[in-house]
Amino acid sequence: MANLENKTIIILSPQSWGKMFLSKHHYAIELARRGNRVYFLNPPEQGREVKGARISIKPSGISENLLLISHSLYFPYDLRFHLPRLFHFLMRFHLKRILSAIGSKPDLVWSFDIGNLYPLQLFGDRTVKIFHPVDEPLNQQAIDAARGADIIFSVTREILAKYDAFPVPKHFINHGVTPDFIHEPVASVNDPDTLRVGISGNLTRSDIDHEVMIRIIQDNPEVIFECWGAVHSKDSNIGSSEDPMVISFAKTLQEAANVILHGVVNSSVLAKEYKRMDAFLICYDVGKDQSKGTNYHKVMEFLGSGKVIVSNNITTYDDADPLLVMSTDRKANSDLPGLFKRVVSRISFYNDVSKQERRIRFAKSNTYDRQVDLIQTKLTEVFHES
Repeated sequence: MANLENKTIIILSPQSWGKMFLSKHHYAIELARRGNRVYFLNPPEQGREVKGARISIKPSGISENLLLISHSLYFPYDLRFHLPRLFHFLMRFHLKRILSAIGSKPDLVWSFDIGNLYPLQLFGDRTVKIFHPVDEPLNQQAIDAARGADIIFSVTREILAKYDAFPVPKHFINHGVTPDFIHEPVASVNDPDTLRVGISGNLTRSDIDHEVMIRIIQDNPEVIFECWGAVHSKDSNIGSSEDPMVISFAKTLQEAANVILHGVVNSSVLAKEYKRMDAFLICYDVGKDQSKGTNYHKVMEFLGSGKVIVSNNITTYDDADPLLVMSTDRKANSDLPGLFKRVVSRISFYNDVSKQERRIRFAKSNTYDRQVDLIQTKLTEVFHES
């Protein structure tokens, strides 16, 4: 594959298209920007209101080259869990219907699907197949999802190691960031009376360290915590939890005098909002965390603002020039409240212009256009060798 331009590309995503964007959504946008015809395949629709097989292809509203495929199955989705071989046998015919609706065979299938909904072998040998897990593979089906791939990319080396059994090239590619999130450094603030700390992401996740985050918010009443993302499951297109702890956490945030809940906003609005922040907070329970504290998409967006990030331990940034102020404990966040206090009490030091420039420079080196260029280079190496 000489380049990633003017191709027909299908993105396989475990998360639907919606207001909240993750890596797979941003890659789809960047590939469409390069003149590719990109089809973003949502996971199958489910629920009692879904009746019969249906395939719908609609414009994304972002680019005429980016189209969204919504679909429902003509067989029970639950077969996936009880009779996986039968499920994939039937999926073969369902995929043929989807490809027929597209009207052309894809040049490239780019899979972020660790659920193995659409086995890559079903797309044939003439289609180039990328497997790109950005979430921790927690079961055998997540490992099997790589079968048939020509190359594997991931955002952590820990994830790549789990696919050692597959004899194809494997490469670490960090999370990307869009240019909207890249800002110029601002003159260091002089310990303003009111600091604004950003918290972003799906707040309905059960792997947030709810206890520690609430403690930080309550222990710092002089700090305004501004939150972006779904607070209720109905607002999330990227998964949610109805756990009582999650519901209680949402209620506590809503009642806190120093918390502002903005809800779900699009990425361009989010990028502008980040510019107003003095610092950012990331607080996951590594023991429960779906990423196991290895990497998060939001880190790169926060770095683009230049402002300091206080976070639970993230292994991808262990060896980096200190871009984040992180807990050193891989098992608990007991030191995070103290770290947060230290940072906000010396915000001018942590947001010194030179430190901001270092963070912004790192984010600039990981924009999605650069990541796609790097992936294209790796693809060219593979197919020149073959």
